[in-house]
Amino acid sequence: MQTVFALLPLVAASLAVPQFLPQLARVRRAGTTAGVSWSWAALTSVNNAAWLAYFALSGFWTALVPAISATLLSGHLAVVLARRGGGMPKRPLALTSAWAAVLLTAAAVSGRTGLGSALAVAFALQVTPSVWTVYRSRDTAGVSRGTWLLIFGELLCWGVFGIHQADPRLIVLGATGVAASLLVLARVSWPRAGQAPVTQLLEPTGTPISAGRSNGAGGWPW
Repeated sequence: MQTVFALLPLVAASLAVPQFLPQLARVRRAGTTAGVSWSWAALTSVNNAAWLAYFALSGFWTALVPAISATLLSGHLAVVLARRGGGMPKRPLALTSAWAAVLLTAAAVSGRTGLGSALAVAFALQVTPSVWTVYRSRDTAGVSRGTWLLIFGELLCWGVFGIHQADPRLIVLGATGVAASLLVLARVSWPRAGQAPVTQLLEPTGTPISAGRSNGAGGWPW
């Protein structure tokens, strides 16, 4: 059993590296960003860049690969979403920039310890926009189940490893990630009763309505 627990971080890393590839493929294949949060992609990129610095300062060299992958791929996803949505959303951009400033300040003032403390709450902040968006959107055609299954697997591994190591940060990280991924997967798998996907609706002229209009519909502009 000790060997199994010792392998959990490696399994988590292997799930994290390709995590955003299914979501990028989904957006391109479906031609819609419906239900996908720009803030989630941008915050993921910012947080993983901070984790990259934290791992480097801590000497956790094997953790650099998944952190680099997540930083680049989620950043690319944020660019794709912005292009398809007509530009960077102003309010989420301001909030993401403010959070990046908090991380930089924590690192400058308290070094690795301060950065680690700030990152302890980073994941909850990161996934909240995605859960909010997917439940507020009438259409979730742009959301990739594959990406959220990989997130579920990765964070489940970290949660179990955290329990084994009695590490409260990893336990909270795992519990938050598992809960968020299950919420998103549930919403995508069971659309709201009586609501047709936006991608299936038509303009009075017979032209399909752009599915991208459903992002953040009726609520917080994530």
